[in-house]
Parts: sequence; structure tokens; C-alpha cells
Amino acid sequence: MDGRKGESLAGQVPGPVWRVKGDPLVRGSGSGPLAGTRVAVKDLYAVAGQRIGAGNPDWLAEAPVQERNAWAVQALLDAGADITGITQTDELAFSLNGTNKHYGTPPNPAAPGRITGGSSNGSASAVALGVVDLGLGTDTAGSVRVPASHCRLFGLRPTHGVVSTEGLQPLASSFDTVGWFARDAGLLRRAGDVLLPPAEVEPVRTFLIAEDVLELAEPATRATFEEAARTLAERRAGKVRRVESLLGGRVETWFAAFRAVQAAQAWAEHGAWIEAHPGSLGEGVMARFALGRDLDPRDRETSEALLDEARGVLYAALEPGTVLLLPAATAPAPLVGLERAAMEEYRFRTLRLTSLSSIAGLPAVVMPMAPVDALPVGLCAVGPRGTDRTLLDLAASFADGGAASPEA
Repeated sequence: MDGRKGESLAGQVPGPVWRVKGDPLVRGSGSGPLAGTRVAVKDLYAVAGQRIGAGNPDWLAEAPVQERNAWAVQALLDAGADITGITQTDELAFSLNGTNKHYGTPPNPAAPGRITGGSSNGSASAVALGVVDLGLGTDTAGSVRVPASHCRLFGLRPTHGVVSTEGLQPLASSFDTVGWFARDAGLLRRAGDVLLPPAEVEPVRTFLIAEDVLELAEPATRATFEEAARTLAERRAGKVRRVESLLGGRVETWFAAFRAVQAAQAWAEHGAWIEAHPGSLGEGVMARFALGRDLDPRDRETSEALLDEARGVLYAALEPGTVLLLPAATAPAPLVGLERAAMEEYRFRTLRLTSLSSIAGLPAVVMPMAPVDALPVGLCAVGPRGTDRTLLDLAASFADGGAASPEA
């Protein structure tokens, strides 16, 4: 039997934004809260009649045609949204740069000549270009939050586990989440009404700012962040509580532990395929998988214990009614084609920020703030577990310049 039976061939022209595009590719129910919304779906989600390409042509060539939609895709379709197409991703989603050796770098219209960030790069680009309204991505270590920051978008990483990952190709399941982008906070919240479980919107009384977290960002980004944080606190009539240290000098230790555990899980998921396809992955992506391959089991056990310690600290800091504010990325997007060592340095600096939410499985929303040297940067708010709707409400009030609606 032809392995491509049932797979749409329309729009099968790989490019830096789309792997498959239709008009639309999949039509939704036609009615519901997202009726008429155009959606771009990251190439990690099952879409019935299509293959999961995972950012790699060798993977795509062997992938089976999906018989049913991923849970998140189906939920959006049932709510009336149309799937415009399937967007490119970094290889196996193991990058934060948004560059792919096979398919190229999608454009960033908010910062021409600069990366979108990854690995939800294609979906972020499609939203920023205005060819879709909503982008469905994933966030393991910042792959929604960083592109949102670089592309002047709103983005949400939900509490780990609250949105079903059924039909989603995993990378590191302890950290993987569904996530989404929009150009406006209202649509971001309407998508949350569809994808998130019911929950009360809780009042935010305290905005926590930690000096040692801010030190991870570049000076210009910190200055812009300070103004945005002050504006948000004023609009929500909340108090700002500043602390010298949240991380207690352990950021490097926790970051190393996160990298080790993430890489070990990623190798367990994909190692057999990688060994069967030598040379298929780009050099940087392969190096990350190799870290997991070579990790001593005793070191992994130590790393797991360190992550438990980090979770305890972060849970204690985010008591009810408290939200941690931080820059979504350490700086604006780097230039496309930046030398690899410099790009890796940028990536590691930003991961020190983004990994905090990932380690603890905490929800995080990104809101565009004033530009830095005319380039987009994002304000990130991290809340206690289960406060996803509260964060969406916060983003809406920040965007509107006032208090959010009481029924939000």
C-alpha cells in the first residue's frame, strides 16, 4: 500500500515557514469561540492525513500518516478554528534558535535579519507575518516564550500537564508543554478558554522581582524591563517586592542539572533513531543529544535531586497571589548567521532565565514591552502552578492599559 495514501499533497513545498500549507489545510467546525481564526500548527503535532516531520527530512520520510488529530489540534478545530498549515521547527525541537540546516530560517518581520527564536519558530513567524492569527507551538525550555519575545507576540507556556500532549511528538516529557502565540492578548486568552481546564482568575497582589534573576539579562533589556514591570504593577494596583537573591547563587548548578536531565530524556526518546541515521542532524543539535547519550546515570540522579531542590525554592517563592516578573529573553534576537559560538553563548544565557519555569513546571506568559534599540523584547510573568488563566488575564490588562474584565 502507498504509505502516502490519505495524505494531502497540496502545498507540500518545504520552506522556512511552512512544511505544508492549505487554503485551509483543515477546516474547523465553522462555529464556536474561535470561528474564523486561522491557526499555524508546529510540525510536532499529529494532523490527520499528514505526517509529523519534526524539522528533519529523514524523519519525515519514514513517518507514518497520522490517522487522527492531536488533542490540542482537535480542540481548536472543534472551537471553529481553521488549520492553515503545518509550520517548520528546529530539528526534533532541540534548539532555541529557530535555525534549521535543512529548511532555513523563517523571517522575523518584527526584527528583519534576526532570528525568530525556536523551536516553535515557524508558528511564531506565521503569526508575526500576519498570515495566521494563532500559532500552536510547544515549550520545553522556552520555545514559545523566546519566539514571543523576539517577534513582538503574546505567548503562553501553560502549567506542565494541564493541557493534553496526546498526539504530540515529545522531546523531554518532564518539561514538554503545549503552548501558543497571538498578536493580541484577547485571542491568546480565547485560545486559553478552549485549551485550558476551568479555573478561577485569582487576584495578583505581589509582583516579585529578583535582582539575581535580572542580572542574567543585558543592561538595556533590564532597563526596559524595569519600566514595563512598574507599569504592570501600577495598572493592577499590586505591590512590587524586590529581593536580592531568589536563586541563592545556584543558577549555574540548576542550569547544568536541567540541561543534563533534559538531554537524557531527549536521548532516551530519540537516541535509537539518531544512531540509525548518522549525519542527519545539524552539529549543534547533535551535540545536545550527545550530552544525554554520554551522561553517567549517577550524574543524572544527582541532577534530578538538584532539580527537586530548585522546585522547592521556586514553589516557596510563588505563594498565592504572587507572580515573578523577569525578561522573557536576555536580549533582543541575534542576527541570522551569527557565528556559532556567539549564538550558543546567547542561547545559554537565555536558557538560564527560561529554564526556571521549565524546571518547576510553572505557567508563564510573555507580553511585548517597549523595544530595545528598536528591537522587540518581552516581559515574562511566571505564576504558581494552575494560575494560567490569571496570567492570561494579566496579559490582557497589560495590553489594554487597564484592569481586565471581571468575567475573564
